[in-house]
Amino acid sequence: MADEKSKNNKREKKFKILAASDFHGDSNAAKKLAEKAFEENVDLVVLAGDITGLIETDNILKPFIEKGKKVVFVPGNWESSETANFLSKLYGASNVGEHYVKLDNVGIFGIGSPDWQLSLNEKKSFDKLKKDFEKIKDLEKKIMVSHLHAAGTKAEFSGFRGSLALRKAIEEFQPDIFLSGHIHEAEGLSEKIGKTRVFSVGRKGKVIEV
Repeated sequence: MADEKSKNNKREKKFKILAASDFHGDSNAAKKLAEKAFEENVDLVVLAGDITGLIETDNILKPFIEKGKKVVFVPGNWESSETANFLSKLYGASNVGEHYVKLDNVGIFGIGSPDWQLSLNEKKSFDKLKKDFEKIKDLEKKIMVSHLHAAGTKAEFSGFRGSLALRKAIEEFQPDIFLSGHIHEAEGLSEKIGKTRVFSVGRKGKVIEV
């Protein structure tokens, strides 16, 4: 009986993330997010780009590590490829814009837009997402991350057109969660595309159960 209850509890346990983006090197914002991640006891911190800015890059992920939180990220247009590599090496943070990640029974994959990219190469981006999705498709839960938003989503209210490749990937792969940043004023917007829950995140951060 106890074993059965333990199995049920294990099945019912939700994977919890803190998703954020666009704090642009603000160390106070990073500390607040790390504290939130700790208080909410999240399993993973997912950062959707523009982590760095004109100020403080060296220690920007340190608060998360000090709180014992694992971090994955995609670079945004403010991150150079060199900066993204630096963050990965210094903090052990996984750049899912480069390579998918498996954690427990959850797969995280995505696409970055470093080096001032304000749009994606649609074919290359979709092909990369498809390749990574194939590696994690048998896992129980999937999270897809991009700095830029998908075409036809609410973030387009900004006048900034979303990516067709991202939209196609969401519709075809139906990840459980899709996260994007970039449009600061879109923070807090959410919607659904099929079974996929779509979130625009920002510097305040959002706790999401997957």
